[in-house]
Amino acid sequence: MTTYLNNYKNPLYHTNYTDYYNSVVRVSNSQSYGTGALLYDGRSVLTAAHVFEGYDTDNIVVYFDTATGTQAYNATIQVYDGYDSTNSNGDLAILTLEENPSEFYERYDIYRESIVSGQEFTMVGYGAYGSGSSGEILDATDILKLKTSNTFESDFYDIYSAASTNLAWEPLEDAVLAADFDSAYSVNDAFGNILGLDDLGLGYEEGMIAAGDSGGPAFVDDKIAGVASYTASISADNVSTDSNYVVDSSFGEVGAWQSVSYYQEWIDKTIRDGYVNAPTSKEEVQTSVTETDDGVSYAYFLLEFLGDRESIADNITCSYTTRDGTATAGEDYISISGTITLYSDESAVALAVEIIGDTNIEGDETFYMDVTDPSYGSFADDALTISAVRTIVDDDFMVG
Repeated sequence: MTTYLNNYKNPLYHTNYTDYYNSVVRVSNSQSYGTGALLYDGRSVLTAAHVFEGYDTDNIVVYFDTATGTQAYNATIQVYDGYDSTNSNGDLAILTLEENPSEFYERYDIYRESIVSGQEFTMVGYGAYGSGSSGEILDATDILKLKTSNTFESDFYDIYSAASTNLAWEPLEDAVLAADFDSAYSVNDAFGNILGLDDLGLGYEEGMIAAGDSGGPAFVDDKIAGVASYTASISADNVSTDSNYVVDSSFGEVGAWQSVSYYQEWIDKTIRDGYVNAPTSKEEVQTSVTETDDGVSYAYFLLEFLGDRESIADNITCSYTTRDGTATAGEDYISISGTITLYSDESAVALAVEIIGDTNIEGDETFYMDVTDPSYGSFADDALTISAVRTIVDDDFMVG
């Protein structure tokens, strides 16, 4: 990941396996690598489709950083069915890990609102490093996970539509977020020169994606808002803002991220399709789950809409959060919270909670799921919150 300072070793840009970004992972197609991020279900990794295009998808490996090296997981792949490599639209894939990583690692929710111009973000990835003035270091040998910041100033479709540009590809409207690499000088301000969106950058925090960052997350409010896709050197009226006229993540270039909110329905439904034995009706709901000796199992909650769906074509959303009973989040289960969406063709949706296995003798324990703020309709008896409880059945015993 190319950064503003010449010294990429500056702690400003570094991550640690114990910090919030410990579930930004390296993904390998057996010959090269990209970046990905672990999603809210604890087993799915969101990344870019082009990282695996043309490679043997039977040999995908995902690497998590640990205190002593890396932990490798084999994975299968689901590519977005509308992926258009020619125009770099729908450049998304979800990798499903063979098993859930430890509860030590973060699970990331996705950003569901539309990104507005001027929204700052943090990008994290395993890509090449260097400086904005010289571009990425092509012969770099260290594998580093770096973070830096930038600002989503535009949509790539706006660049495509500008009369002064002539893109060789056609980005979808609202689907590809764009940020330029500012040097604090107007000569390198791509969007200022092309679209009149004057912004000289974030100073030392400004950065740009580089080779190897493909698939890496862009975080807004600690949620994944974009997935790194490509960089480009763009000219307007035959005038380029690129500092060295080479596509190498140097000052004046533009980066593209696939908009997660645009593709959120595919992301959610792909994850839901991967749930094992999830209930689809209230008759199938299990109110208890047996704890395993190690690893992770799932407890499911089912949210149903019982009204007349014909009167609404839009999606329905609710807020949700888990809550301790006698079970403790982080020890017995992994807490989750966020927004759940029932899409226009859905009347019920499962919420999955990871149960942490252990060999401690602790008895049966309980935890709750609270749901609030429906965007349409109301809860029974006009309640403000609906709650359900699950029991974690202890399978550990001692013979005396």
